[in-house]
Amino acid sequence: MTENTQQSNHSAPELPTQYTPAEVEGPLYERWVERGYFEADEKSDKPPYTIVIPPPNVTGSLHLGHAFEHTLIDALTRRKRMQGYETLWQPGMDHAGIATQNVVERELAKEGVSRHDLGREAFVERVWQWKGESGGQISGQMRRLGDGVAWSRERFTMDEGLSKAVQTIFKRLYDDELIYRAERIINWCPRCLTAISDIEVEYQDDDGELVSIRYGEGENSIVVATTRAETMLGDTAVAVHPEDGRYAHLVGTEIELPLTGRRIPVVADEHVDPEFGTGAVKVTPAHDPNDFEIGRRHDLPNLAVLDERGVITAHGPFQGLDRFEARSAIVGALRAEGRIVAEKRPYTHSVGHCSRCKTTIEPRLSMQWWVKVGPLAQAAGDAVRDGKVAIHPKEMESRYFGWVDNLHDWCISRQLWWGHRIPVWYGPNGEVVCVGPDDEAPTGEGWTQDTDVLDTWFSSGLWPFSTLGWPEQTPSVEKFYPNSVLVTGYDILFFWVARMMMFGLYAMDGTPPFHTIALHGMVRDQFGKKMSKSFGNAVNPLDWMDAYGSDAVRFTLARGANPGVDVPIGEDWVQGSRNFANKIWNATRFALMNGATVEGELPPAEQLSATDRWILSRLNSVVAEVDAYYDDYQFAKLSDTLFHFAWDEVFDWYVELSKTTFMAGGPAAEASRRVLGEVLDVTLRLLHPIVPFVTETLWTTLTGGESVVIADWPKAVLVAGADAPGGFRDEAAEREIETVQQVVTEVRRFRSDQGLQPGQKVPARLELSGTALAAHEAAMRSLLRLQPAGEGFSATASLPVAGATVALDLSGAIDVEAERKRLTKDLAAAEKEKAQATGKLGNEAFLAKAPEQVVDKIRVRLAAAEADIVRITAQLAALPQA
Repeated sequence: MTENTQQSNHSAPELPTQYTPAEVEGPLYERWVERGYFEADEKSDKPPYTIVIPPPNVTGSLHLGHAFEHTLIDALTRRKRMQGYETLWQPGMDHAGIATQNVVERELAKEGVSRHDLGREAFVERVWQWKGESGGQISGQMRRLGDGVAWSRERFTMDEGLSKAVQTIFKRLYDDELIYRAERIINWCPRCLTAISDIEVEYQDDDGELVSIRYGEGENSIVVATTRAETMLGDTAVAVHPEDGRYAHLVGTEIELPLTGRRIPVVADEHVDPEFGTGAVKVTPAHDPNDFEIGRRHDLPNLAVLDERGVITAHGPFQGLDRFEARSAIVGALRAEGRIVAEKRPYTHSVGHCSRCKTTIEPRLSMQWWVKVGPLAQAAGDAVRDGKVAIHPKEMESRYFGWVDNLHDWCISRQLWWGHRIPVWYGPNGEVVCVGPDDEAPTGEGWTQDTDVLDTWFSSGLWPFSTLGWPEQTPSVEKFYPNSVLVTGYDILFFWVARMMMFGLYAMDGTPPFHTIALHGMVRDQFGKKMSKSFGNAVNPLDWMDAYGSDAVRFTLARGANPGVDVPIGEDWVQGSRNFANKIWNATRFALMNGATVEGELPPAEQLSATDRWILSRLNSVVAEVDAYYDDYQFAKLSDTLFHFAWDEVFDWYVELSKTTFMAGGPAAEASRRVLGEVLDVTLRLLHPIVPFVTETLWTTLTGGESVVIADWPKAVLVAGADAPGGFRDEAAEREIETVQQVVTEVRRFRSDQGLQPGQKVPARLELSGTALAAHEAAMRSLLRLQPAGEGFSATASLPVAGATVALDLSGAIDVEAERKRLTKDLAAAEKEKAQATGKLGNEAFLAKAPEQVVDKIRVRLAAAEADIVRITAQLAALPQA
């Protein structure tokens, strides 16, 4: 256990009286980085352990969700490093195409300039300039949090190596006919002027209007309903269900489209729900994804009536109107012609908005580049089904399969200037050439490169292997691929994780990008509400770090991290974690002042007190529990185990029980000092991955070791003469100290019930003969503030506990009459509560009508009242007699 402990503690190293995180954390982190503790060596013989950082957007800053995720990843990698793995936590950032372009365009707007004024090349140079000036913010925040990443390997999704990887896989997919160009319906932002991915669409309930419009005349008319009346100008059919007898006579005929003078067919399609509305729908193939599919099945024309900015292009009185202006004007015109059958306003419905600029999304027919995901998604699903990749928690598998088994082809082109430009050239005679990284691009008159760039998720989908130098078969690829585990939120299981799975399996000859996908939930406020600036409950983690220290923030986040479950967090919980850090500090400081040491081997079991054997036995159990929880990604449980072991068992029990031993001196004290040093050494190492700063300071002071970052991860504690495969265990000592705890706890409760102050000393006689408690009398008296029973001792209260009896003389310690009056009043209240609850539970009419949960609450009240009566009656009996 003490391979990394080199220095004797007899010199009693000192710690400041208070722990001040702001003075410790920054210098410690820089020391770790300077010494290269976080770097990874691909030439090492150690087994690899690899995790990539989910790359944050270069435009942003770390929010509390990032801090949560980084804490979990850092805990895993710090532990594996201590276990002897060649550990790589790969850092980097995403170029975030649309978000970054928007940021830079806003900066240009302040100067009265647009990107079009600069031109593409100059604009891209301006973005790189902005990245150089602003892109370091996240790195600084990661350092504040304590992220143990390999900084020398930091990557950016637009750097040269990753650009080569993007071009390589695009070319391969294109040559394998898995990338194609086609006209399809996409999410279009009229403000950003680009297609956007599904993840960039935010849905919210908007108040709109639902209008029902009569197409055609008389018996041959059909009523359709829409929330987007402006798109009717692009209708090319009305669709009904093939088995809907109401419209059977119209299928195959044409009907007049109001306001346009055009006639459009009535088609039968099984997509239509005959039970919904009128059972008939307008079909606008160029402006609705479902209508587009109907149009394909029935060979309908695609008539676009809105341009890229959402302005009406159809000839007529509405041409040039914005889509929302046109909506009102068209409804007005239809009303004037008597074609509005019904209007519902407001009509609340879900509407997609651009996550960047909040503009309402417009489904739009557009020529775009697509990935044919069928075979890629099949492989991604099979990798989990076949056990190559484990999803944790397992119940998240169904969500994963629900997505990858139903994927539509992926639109990968974006109408932006910032990003990986699509490596396709068009020739003067219709030639199309896809260029790989080692190919020469076509030159000459008439050759032009595609103006679009790739979706940001395309390059981030290569992250587990592009960061290692792929497409070259580098030593880093050989050593660190596949990744050991991916730690990420369940919210991007489809958007990012599925894409990495598809690309990893495709590019790396069927080897998945990671062995395990460990999913966590979202950080929410203490009331369970989503954190958002608009809600006013968003938290900057730096504010909490400034106030309470990074360790406190990390421990709070880890303690709430149950797999796949959202994490509520409040500032008072961070304060509690700060108190825990202070407790660790003060207890270690006390131990050092009292000679705790890690020098030499532990004494043999026969030279140890029951208290010493108890804490070593408990320590071994905790080591095993923490390991099991880590391997199951149960961060909340391991954090809680360490919290209660450190605070309750080590600091509140072992240290307190050992104080009398330290004061007495001699061999027993020397043995306990060695045991205390061992327990603190192991506990600090167990805590280090989650609270790295305070543990580094304390562990190096206690042991004289170089750094806990590179210390050995704890294994079972071995004691000479009592070694066991699982380390030293002593169930008898555990039972003995549990009995001591029981007695102390009961007497403390009695003292509190009698109104005694915690520090108030009371004469007592402890009858412990025949029990194992006799060896602990001095410690128990110290903990309970019990003086020896001297002359004139008169037992006014006697407590039989765990086979022992504690007799106390409370005369003069309390106002007996006032206490009897208070307890009598409390007893009357408890008896009244019991009578009321008993009466209700005995009333058959009440029981027949009352909900089960109400009855259960009354049963709980009755049980509590009965327990109070027993407790108060005992307290009254224990009072000194007048």
